[in-house]
Amino acid sequence: MKLILSFVFILLCNVAQSDDLDVKATKLIQEFFLKSAAPGLSVSVGYDDKIIWSKGFGYADLEQKVTVDPSLTKFRVGSIAKPFTAFALAKLLDGKKIELDSEIQSYVPSFPKKKYPITIRQIAGHLSGIRHYQGNEFYSQKKYTSVLEGLAIFQADPLEHMPGDKWSYTSYGYNLLSAAVEQASGKSFLNYMNEDVFLPLGMKQTVPDYLDEIIINRGRYYLRRDNAYFNEPEVNNSYKWAGGGFLSTTDDLVRFGFAHLNDKHLSKSTIDLLWTSQQTADGALTGYGIGWRIVKLEGGQTWIGHGGGSVGGSTQFWLLKKHGLVIAMVSNMSALGYGDVLIKLGKLFITDEKR
Repeated sequence: MKLILSFVFILLCNVAQSDDLDVKATKLIQEFFLKSAAPGLSVSVGYDDKIIWSKGFGYADLEQKVTVDPSLTKFRVGSIAKPFTAFALAKLLDGKKIELDSEIQSYVPSFPKKKYPITIRQIAGHLSGIRHYQGNEFYSQKKYTSVLEGLAIFQADPLEHMPGDKWSYTSYGYNLLSAAVEQASGKSFLNYMNEDVFLPLGMKQTVPDYLDEIIINRGRYYLRRDNAYFNEPEVNNSYKWAGGGFLSTTDDLVRFGFAHLNDKHLSKSTIDLLWTSQQTADGALTGYGIGWRIVKLEGGQTWIGHGGGSVGGSTQFWLLKKHGLVIAMVSNMSALGYGDVLIKLGKLFITDEKR
């Protein structure tokens, strides 16, 4: 009888702790949501292969008053496509189908030779010298029917610097990597991502951002100006699937994070490689591995993840490897600044003795 009572007491304490954490987390995010004036916000937190806290705030569609659902509402997640693409590269690397230090022309022979050779590793670490967006390219409305066709936007341009000399962010570099993935895998990039990345990881709500298709639970895209909301213009992201062309939910992003906290899908050595900062030619650390940023906060805590800015979308996606914690936040508003809210949310969940 004493044993049963002890078990019930422990169970009730755990429930109370869970309720208290839910209240604190909800209060923190609700305050941020109201201050940010975002139309909608989705937040998911995962630990030990389980989504332990997941909530939606506001509207996915302001006009129709459709509320945000973290398990279903599909947002533009922007450059989170880069860790997605890095996972694709990692699978090919584990399968010995791609060599990171090979020149890009080994896999994409149609890409013009530049003044200096460029490797897969350099492109994946933003060390290649390939340029980023210019002018209004970010708002492209042109439909591209293939990855190779989309490369025409930038492939004739000279490099901005000698590969390895400096770190310079480039979404176009990741578009080029998707062409290498196609060659190495023998599949179209989108088929490879769906069949070999998303579905095996349980990411059933993660899809390409097709402009001309009906996509169930797709949110609307907004910007805020002069204290009012406006629809962002329609854009066609077919030129940059690998650089920023996917829709996803925060629950799916957490599932993606889980795949890097064990060796069920990638070898440990390959995951470590993704999360090891590359260096410039003079030995300076870039804070970027292969598709992932590595950020060390004061006090020694390391956050590994990525941000994503898109037309009508702002995303933050981070892992705390030491604690086995994954946090994803997405809004359907352009240029939303998250400040330190993710750090505060992480601290709430880390304080649990189990983590």
